[in-house]
Amino acid sequence: MSNIEKIKIESLAFKNNQSMPVKYTGKGENISPDLILSDVSGGAVSIAVIMDDLDVPKIGEFNHWLLWNIPIQKVIPENIAHGPYPENMKGAVQGKGWGKNRYKGPNPPFGTHRYRFEVFVLDCKIDLPPQSKKRDLMLQMNTHILQHGEITGLFGVRKPLFKRGK
Repeated sequence: MSNIEKIKIESLAFKNNQSMPVKYTGKGENISPDLILSDVSGGAVSIAVIMDDLDVPKIGEFNHWLLWNIPIQKVIPENIAHGPYPENMKGAVQGKGWGKNRYKGPNPPFGTHRYRFEVFVLDCKIDLPPQSKKRDLMLQMNTHILQHGEITGLFGVRKPLFKRGK
């Protein structure tokens, strides 16, 4: 694993460790943001994306999104279609993050949470059914990762400390 190169990940939607616009959250349109990849390896065969909430009490990380077998490209566009085989990402497979085959945007019950988007550039395609979860994908990718990068977005809600009377 020490031979894995870093890849720079950016987004037009938000900057690393900055707030994500409501559009990309469960409070808005709940669509996936774009991800821009810099200098994809020449030996790349496919790309995988994993998005996790890093701040779930008593659990730690909680998976929101899995997408693999993405064709090699410099930009993963926003608004990836729902379903196991998104029609706007020919050949890609969407696994079960948050129990669904789709992007599930930030929607924390309280406070500000960190949402990490990890991008893996692979030397193969992954042979997993769309019922697969993060653990399954990580095991399959383990020895096939050429490059890895991440970008983290923040999103939070404020709840009032007390309710006003009527």
